[in-house]
Amino acid sequence: MSKKSNQKSTNQAPGAEAAVVSTKNSVRAGNGSAAPAFDPNAAAPPGAGIFGLACERASSRVVITPVQFDATTSYGGGASAGPGAVFEASMQVDLLDHQFGDVWKHGIFMAEANGKIAKLSRKARALAEPIIEAGGIDATEGKAGKRLRKALTKVNAASATVNEHVYERTRDVLKEGKLPGLLGGDHSTPLGAIRACAEHLSASKGGKGEGLGILHVDAHMDLRDAFEGFTYSHASVMFNVLRECKGVSKIVQVGIRDYCAAEKQVVQASKGRVSVFYDQDIADEINGGGNFLSIARRAVESLPANVYVSFDIDALEPSLCPHTGTPVPGGLAFAQAALLLKVLSDSGRRVVGFDLVEVCPSPRRDDPPIDESVGARVLYKLCGAACAAGA
Repeated sequence: MSKKSNQKSTNQAPGAEAAVVSTKNSVRAGNGSAAPAFDPNAAAPPGAGIFGLACERASSRVVITPVQFDATTSYGGGASAGPGAVFEASMQVDLLDHQFGDVWKHGIFMAEANGKIAKLSRKARALAEPIIEAGGIDATEGKAGKRLRKALTKVNAASATVNEHVYERTRDVLKEGKLPGLLGGDHSTPLGAIRACAEHLSASKGGKGEGLGILHVDAHMDLRDAFEGFTYSHASVMFNVLRECKGVSKIVQVGIRDYCAAEKQVVQASKGRVSVFYDQDIADEINGGGNFLSIARRAVESLPANVYVSFDIDALEPSLCPHTGTPVPGGLAFAQAALLLKVLSDSGRRVVGFDLVEVCPSPRRDDPPIDESVGARVLYKLCGAACAAGA
């Protein structure tokens, strides 16, 4: 049984009374009184930050932005509850990682969620649902079609607001010289983060170099053009990256097993900008006597020196994420996903940012917290890989 407390914790804004400040030999409460030194073997204390840590933003290497938005999810919903659920589950993560060691020592801080984004998600989701139920905007005509098109305009505007919010938050983290992480939310949410990372890299290198690579771990290509009419659909994020993030020179997709003909055409037309490691091909190679390590190395070798990792939880076997919005049979084992991240960190490449998206906790309170428990451990490994890569 874990040593971690099951007491719920809440994020505190920097400077709040309950904030805790790390020092060399102790932590000091926000009211100035001395507190016991942080013990990574102990239960997470009440009021702790993510993973039970006592980290301030200023002293943390990784800053995670939670984004509670899932307006355009086209099948199952619930990803907007992902950040809160993963935060709570993170209290149960033991802090000595088998691959990346004492990740917590780098400092990991999760910012407070913006309540306006969560409210915007609820409003936009209510507008989007009739469009989704109608099979998308192109399937509607007449007066009903006009109403839905008006709703579509509002959903697209809401998504654009989220993109800008994420872009500004990520840009601020990069200006501080820290590693930006994003915790979604659906897969539409990282677009602004990817754009900010690509622009930051371009500016820091005077516009020269190989550009930014994306290691995209997912069951889906997400290369649909405005799926169901939504410009910033969760199924369109990588299409939008290709279109809007000129500094992204390469996307390497791993675990893909659900896609349409139009998406494959986008890959073929990309002239090598997009490479795909299909789940079935991975399974066939392993069943034929190959091994996942060599596959992971080939995937990573396809990437440039600077990498952003976009990790959709549905890349994993559905048993590890049973409530995610669009689960697909097959997928990566947890150990395979962890090995992929370790190969990346050992390759000498630098991780400039990352996201974890589409984690959906069960709507039933008595269900085992599988989705968020797995998500919290993927997030910790993402932090570990990002801190170790290029170090």
